[in-house]
Amino acid sequence: MIVTLVYWLSLIVTLAIGFVYFRDLGDVSQMVLKVKRSNMLRFIRHEYTFLIIGGVAFAVFTVVQFLFSVGPLWIWLFATALVVLLYGFPYIWVHVGLRNQSKVAEFVSIAEARAYVAPSNQVLVMENNGVARAHPQAQLLRPHLAGNDEGLNGENVIMTYCAMANLGIGYTPEIEGETVDLDVLAQHGNNLVLRDNKTGEPVQQIYGFRERDIASDQSGPVCPMRPTLAMRPWPTFRMTFRAFEKAYPDGTVFINKPSSNPILFLFDMALEMLFAASIERQHREAKPVMDNMTHYDERLPNKTYVWGIDIDGDAVCWTDDFVIDQGGLVNATVGGRPVVAAWDPRFESLGVWYNDTGESVQEIDFFGDSPAGRLERVEGLRPGLFWHVWVEFFPHTDLNRLDDAEADTAASSRQA
Repeated sequence: MIVTLVYWLSLIVTLAIGFVYFRDLGDVSQMVLKVKRSNMLRFIRHEYTFLIIGGVAFAVFTVVQFLFSVGPLWIWLFATALVVLLYGFPYIWVHVGLRNQSKVAEFVSIAEARAYVAPSNQVLVMENNGVARAHPQAQLLRPHLAGNDEGLNGENVIMTYCAMANLGIGYTPEIEGETVDLDVLAQHGNNLVLRDNKTGEPVQQIYGFRERDIASDQSGPVCPMRPTLAMRPWPTFRMTFRAFEKAYPDGTVFINKPSSNPILFLFDMALEMLFAASIERQHREAKPVMDNMTHYDERLPNKTYVWGIDIDGDAVCWTDDFVIDQGGLVNATVGGRPVVAAWDPRFESLGVWYNDTGESVQEIDFFGDSPAGRLERVEGLRPGLFWHVWVEFFPHTDLNRLDDAEADTAASSRQA
């Protein structure tokens, strides 16, 4: 009686943990299942503890099966196949398929990158005192993180990228002077969920701080308890590869070159085909491919690209066509700070800068140069992400904000 109870109990435990593992971190499971964020975060925090418990339960089940012949062999064979699928798929998917390049990324010259990147491809760019790095979206698709020990002109920065959100943000991977060890684990709300392996804490890419450090308010968990508990975002902007070549002829480009290991080469090729098909659908269809969203906002179609910033809890985003319709430049105040957003047609890029000149800016170029001097890029810009993702994490966002004088002028123009 006791042996039979142990047999079935161990089987139930190992399969239950395996199912939850597959559901919460299997990623593709979210195409058909709704995964609660709280459940996913729990498994991210305790992944290896759960795996050990599930492994021990399966070992007990196997021992009882063969020592006491409690159940028929087909039950063990079927259970073993399920365990291999439920445990093996998410583990290999997360820890092999999504292995990041936060410390080993290779950056090549523009001349070499031309073999991998088409002129009109979108690249995510970070710059430090004239030294610039471009990160083509297709090259970031699977590793999600790109950086190396050299840093960006001596600065420790990495590019984080979520294809489901169409969002790239550069971060200094440090919190209160301590380096964080980021790993790719999952997505929720169509945005990348990382883990700081030093603490086991989840990190939502769009926010940049650990889950345990959230200071919740009426707008949701958009801020950490202290500003120092967030990774420092690095000014990140979008442009085409051809524009990057014009702006930074000596710049370097991240290239995710194929593995020299033939098994990994074939595995990576298959995964990238799967990723490409899913992301193409994400860009093509109005409904999110993985629909675990909690907020919707009909002011814009879901897949509209927006450029969003959040200053002291005041969230605002703009669309590129709105800025272009305003003559390519808008002035606004966000979180009490004047900013200017401008589209540069030559470099095919929308940027947002802090305006500390004391008056409205009427002219600014791609590099931030204005008649009053060079302005500083807003470091927290999320450039060109999907509208439905932005409102998922900043549901009280304002849209296409203008200063009062510009708003009055725009209203008059519409009436005319």
